[in-house]
Amino acid sequence: MGGLAIVTAAGSPAVSVVVLTHERRDELLDNLARLRRRHPDVPLIVVDNGSHDGTAQAVAAAFPDITLVRASGNLGAAGRNLGVSAAATPYVAFCDDDTCWESGALDEARRLLDAAPRAGVISACVLVGPAGAIDPTCETMSRSPLGPGPGGTMRLMGFMAGACIVRRVAYLQAGGYEPRFFIGGEESLMTLDLATLGWDMLYAAHIRTWHYPSPRRDRPRRLHLLSRNAIWTAWLRLPLRSAWQETRTVLRACARPGEAARLVLAALAGSAWVLRHRACIPPEVERRRRLVAGDAMAAARHPASNAAADAAPR
Repeated sequence: MGGLAIVTAAGSPAVSVVVLTHERRDELLDNLARLRRRHPDVPLIVVDNGSHDGTAQAVAAAFPDITLVRASGNLGAAGRNLGVSAAATPYVAFCDDDTCWESGALDEARRLLDAAPRAGVISACVLVGPAGAIDPTCETMSRSPLGPGPGGTMRLMGFMAGACIVRRVAYLQAGGYEPRFFIGGEESLMTLDLATLGWDMLYAAHIRTWHYPSPRRDRPRRLHLLSRNAIWTAWLRLPLRSAWQETRTVLRACARPGEAARLVLAALAGSAWVLRHRACIPPEVERRRRLVAGDAMAAARHPASNAAADAAPR
């Protein structure tokens, strides 16, 4: 194949791309064609999250060189765990069926990860739609109160799951994404576990990916799961006082009638599992988490001076 390969010193590829998909066959095929044009020598791994629209068959026919992993059902974000297991490279870049890494981005990520051995995750700059507007979450990440990191990055307590490059060993050490979360805020639990293990998370504005949002999204359900998972994460990892504070904050944000009650019931349904797996984060990790959370709350009180106040990195 042509193009410049991203390789290790031994000559094998250093970065794989894992593409997660569910019931979006046509969008996926278009995106794979884009990825192949931009990154001709990068191993591509498609994780089909139990689609019933012929996704797996279409990928196998159109891209026989791509590794296809077929999940038994829709695993949500945890489908990425299958992709990481299938990867044979030290670094793994994630994207969804509506996101595509910019040309040269993966090479930049490899250089940064090579130079920063404690970096477990690089969160990229996300450009949205044909106009390429910067995602508000990225704007917030660029002002992280944790300050600068190596290679012109900013240190984070969070990242964007569909727009990041992970060090495979760090991802596996943290246990991957929790299957019970399904989707929504899955990064938050992994963030705390990575930080506890001593891994850094960095925002790199010069490493970019494009997002072409699909109109086929179940927003109410996603927001419900996001809120439930935030409560679960709080009780899985935070000190008791912080867990109560986070729970109250999430419940106060409920706007629709009956939403808070439904959320409490959903959170309580997993309480036995949560308590069995509770492991409080170290004080230094909690300090950094509170610093980022406090900065986000301060920004939210002054929306005129910060258009991205409500999109703090998780």
